[in-house]
Amino acid sequence: MKAWMHEAGSLALNLADQPDPVPGPGQVLIDVKASSLNRGEFLHGGSRVVAVKGAAQVKRCGMEAAGVVSALGEGVTRYRIGDRVMGRAAGGFAERTLLDERDSMPVPDNVSWVEAGSIPIAYAVAYDMIVAHGELKAGDTMLVTAVASGVGVACLQIGKALGAKVIGTSGSASKLEALRKAGLDEGILTRGSDFVEPVRRFTDGKGVQLAINNVGGSVFEALMQSLSYMGRLAQVGHVDGVKHAQIDVDDLHSRRLKLFGVSNRFRTAEQRAQTIDGFIRDMLPLVRGGRLKPLIDTVFQFDELPQAVERMKADAHVGKIGLLVG
Repeated sequence: MKAWMHEAGSLALNLADQPDPVPGPGQVLIDVKASSLNRGEFLHGGSRVVAVKGAAQVKRCGMEAAGVVSALGEGVTRYRIGDRVMGRAAGGFAERTLLDERDSMPVPDNVSWVEAGSIPIAYAVAYDMIVAHGELKAGDTMLVTAVASGVGVACLQIGKALGAKVIGTSGSASKLEALRKAGLDEGILTRGSDFVEPVRRFTDGKGVQLAINNVGGSVFEALMQSLSYMGRLAQVGHVDGVKHAQIDVDDLHSRRLKLFGVSNRFRTAEQRAQTIDGFIRDMLPLVRGGRLKPLIDTVFQFDELPQAVERMKADAHVGKIGLLVG
C-alpha cells in the first residue's frame, strides 16, 4: 500500500510503499476513503510514531481516517466486514490503516467520506470540552478563540445544537462573516487578547459560562477575565507557542472558576473510549439528523498532501481541509 511518511524531527513528506497493517486484538483494518488535516500534527510535529520494521524513527502521517472495514482483529464485536467506520488512526494518510474498535464509530449513511474523515478528532475533542467537562447547557454563552479552526467550528456547531449562544474570535473578518452564516452569534475581530470588553458587553457584564482556549498562554488571562461566576475554561491549544500563564488565585477561588485541560496524549484507551461512547450516544444522532456537519474548506487528492499542508500553514482555511484517499 501507499502511505505518507516523514522522519522523526522533520516534516518533509514522503509517499512510500508500506506493508499492509494486520489488525491485532480489538482492531479493525479499513480501506481508507478519506482523512483530514489537523493543525497540531503539521504545525507542531504531533503525528504519532508508527513501528515500521527497520525504521523505528519513521512517522506515518494522519491522525484520523474514514473507510470500509476489510479485516477484523480478535474480539471485535462492533463492526463487520464492509461497514463504514471513522476514527482516530495511527497513519490515516494511507491506503489502509488500523482503528481501535474503542476509538472509532460508525459512519451514518448521510455523511460523505470527506465529512467522516473530518469528524473523529475535532468533534470528539469538542464534545469532551463542551459536554463531558464543560457542562454547557441551553441558554449559556460560550466563547471560542480561533473559532474558524477545525476544533473551533466543531465547538460552534455543538454549542448551537445544545441551545447556547456562541462568541468567536478570529483575525479574519471574512472568516467571522462566513461563520455568522453558520450560526455564530457574535464575532470579535482580533488576533490578541483584547476581547474582554466586547465579551462583557455581549453578556450584559456577566461573562461566559464556558471559554475554549484554542490559542494558548497569550490569551489565558483574558479568557479568565471573560468568565462568569462559576465559569469554566477549557485549555486545548497553544498555536501561539506560549505555554505559561499567570493565575490570579484570589479570583480563581472567589468566583469559583473551573480550569481543565483537554488532551488525548496521555489518556488510556479505556479513557478515550468513554469519550467516544458518549459522542456516539449524544452527538451521532445529531450527525445523522444533519445538525452537526463538518464545514469542509478544501478537498485535496491523496497525492496532493503537500499542497494541503501548505494551505494549512497559510491559515487561509475555515473549518477542515480534507484529503480524499480512495
